[in-house]
Amino acid sequence: MAKFLTMDDLDFKGKVVILRVDFNSPIDPTTKKILDDSRIRSHGSTIMELSKRGARVVILAHQGRPGDPDYSSLENHTDVLGKIIKRTVRYVDDIYGDKAKNAIKALEPGEILILKNVRDDPEETKTKTPEEHAKSELVQNLAPLADIFVNDAFAAAHRGHASIIGFTTVLPTAAGRVMEKELKALEKVTTARERPCIYILGGAKAEDSAAITEYVLSKETADSVLTGGVIGHLFLFAKGYDIGEPNKKYLEEKGFNQLVPKIQDLFKRFDGKIVLPEDLAVEVDRKRAEISLSELPTAYPIYDVGSNTIKKYASIIMEAKAIVVNGPMGVYENKEFLKGTKEIFKAIADSDAFSVAGGGHTVGALAELGLQDKISYVSTGGGALMEYLTGKTLPGVEALEKAKRA
Repeated sequence: MAKFLTMDDLDFKGKVVILRVDFNSPIDPTTKKILDDSRIRSHGSTIMELSKRGARVVILAHQGRPGDPDYSSLENHTDVLGKIIKRTVRYVDDIYGDKAKNAIKALEPGEILILKNVRDDPEETKTKTPEEHAKSELVQNLAPLADIFVNDAFAAAHRGHASIIGFTTVLPTAAGRVMEKELKALEKVTTARERPCIYILGGAKAEDSAAITEYVLSKETADSVLTGGVIGHLFLFAKGYDIGEPNKKYLEEKGFNQLVPKIQDLFKRFDGKIVLPEDLAVEVDRKRAEISLSELPTAYPIYDVGSNTIKKYASIIMEAKAIVVNGPMGVYENKEFLKGTKEIFKAIADSDAFSVAGGGHTVGALAELGLQDKISYVSTGGGALMEYLTGKTLPGVEALEKAKRA
């Protein structure tokens, strides 16, 4: 039995539904033009289903943080959503004042309204309990006009903000389709019913990757962790390999050296379950050159895993029943160093395993390679995904579960 209600559990016909989504997108800081609409697109199915089921849909969302270059209104998001779902979507430049209230009251069944960037409300980002947020002006003003709250914003579920958790104590609450799919996919890989389960950690988020490695191996939800990208360099360095001055300098500049004792402890506790690259690709005169670990140290920057590592990882992937991948294997933006990411991601796409991919660079690489549709589930979350994979409680998810029990 699900721990939370879904949209299958409620009748939306004629009801006013407050829908929290995550439209936070990369935008041009000058023109405010949306550069990637994938997050908006992902919520399209939830919005369309609510509209078709006769709901009066009131959307709450945010874009950036006040003072940041990507902070903007949601007018452009409204236009983009309308084009995606091929329906008229209205926008009101107000959150819970008279303009917003009147616009909500004027909604007919099936109509869709987007309110002003919710982060214009100074109370929104304060960390409080659901009960405390229920007393906020946002909830006190909007909840009386609504019948149901639907949270579809998994990517913001790690925030204990008013629009994420405040309505859950005063309105019937359900997960939207994005939230539902996300949690079901992540539960499938984190409960590890199908084995072997492997995690492939690349990119440059070292602290997150060290924490994920510790959590999934200590909880025995993963059988092995494969490393690549800067994470691979850091783990090699912690294992005692001299990766060369330019690469050691990079780790030091990023402050990753402080993680070495923790990673060394991980090797002691989980020897054999942490898989390191066997060879590497370095940049020599702007060209790719592969070296074995026996050829370390290198005077050149490491930008990818080598061919032997690709073969080894692909072999492990083919045997896996569940796979979580977060982060590319190298500097995939440079075609000379796309090979590791391309071949390993392709192996995941071609495998029979249930696969989950997350992280901005991971999703970007999959899109560039045309492999998104071959991954079982591509996560919308960034920080929320990392916190979930390290076993942390997400306030947005916890509030959904409490709402069902209430």
